Amino acid sequence: MGRKLGMTGFFTPRGELVPVTVVEAGPCIVTQIKTVARDGYDALQLGFGERKAKRINKPMRGHLKGSGANAFASVREVPVDNPEEYALGQQVTLDLFSIGERVDIVGTTKGRGFAGVIKRHGFHRGPAGHGSKNVRPPGSIGCSASPSKVIKGKKMPGHYGTDKQTVRNIEIVDIRPEENLIFLKGAVPGSASSPVMVKKLKFAVQNS
Repeated sequence: MGRKLGMTGFFTPRGELVPVTVVEAGPCIVTQIKTVARDGYDALQLGFGERKAKRINKPMRGHLKGSGANAFASVREVPVDNPEEYALGQQVTLDLFSIGERVDIVGTTKGRGFAGVIKRHGFHRGPAGHGSKNVRPPGSIGCSASPSKVIKGKKMPGHYGTDKQTVRNIEIVDIRPEENLIFLKGAVPGSASSPVMVKKLKFAVQNS
């Protein structure tokens, strides 16, 4: 778990300039350990980020007391194979990753409010001259006499953005564990300071 700090450029040892996204990842604190015997599945509950203790309710305060933590900006569950390897209050850091490894990034896209079909779906515009009155509207949306209704799922103007999105097979260009920073090649979804998840790949995928 982490948060996106922004984008910059990174020079490789060969002198190439690579666009990278800087993510502050961890340290995450283990706040709960779930096992198949007790909960039906193996997972860890992790907390990341700072939040004032008065900003969370009493049940959550009591829940986090077991791990010795006060409050977190976000709490998430992640599946693990061997939960017995972890302990309450343990820190999960960037030691899990290595330079050159490829990961999946889960984030929330930027919110763009109410948008038309050109911006939201990439529609072409209509002719702008000779008295045209159909430059940016979506045009006809009906289905004539049959079935005499608008089909569900029709691409229309509406709310655009703030969708959960996963970008797969992103290369780790550099890691700075002393600053909890990880540099990812290319762009990842979200605006600056938005939360992201960095997921290890079970099967490495190499680009041809």
